[in-house]
Amino acid sequence: MMAEGFLVSLALLIFGHALGDYPLQNDFMARGKNWKTPVPGVPWFYLLGAHSVIHGGLAGLATNSPIVGILETIAHFFIDSLKNKGIISIHGDQALHIACKVVWAAMMVGGWL
Repeated sequence: MMAEGFLVSLALLIFGHALGDYPLQNDFMARGKNWKTPVPGVPWFYLLGAHSVIHGGLAGLATNSPIVGILETIAHFFIDSLKNKGIISIHGDQALHIACKVVWAAMMVGGWL
């Protein structure tokens, strides 16, 4: 049963991630959340913050945990900032995002959240 709970949580978290990174992220947000490609009149951190909050909201809804939502918001902002600075690639970015989902799912089924 524990493995099933983990897999269901992980699947919902990954679904939310795909939703937040692709259909819910338009070109305006994708460009503007990076300080290298700013949108005139909108600070990059507003858009990266909004993008991160969308991810946090989806993760919180997927797990029914506001703590997961907050952790995901913070992690998503940090990871995307690393990508924006060129410290990690798109592949590293996606791997870190999925790794976070594994941690959140493990924390949920382990009873830590």
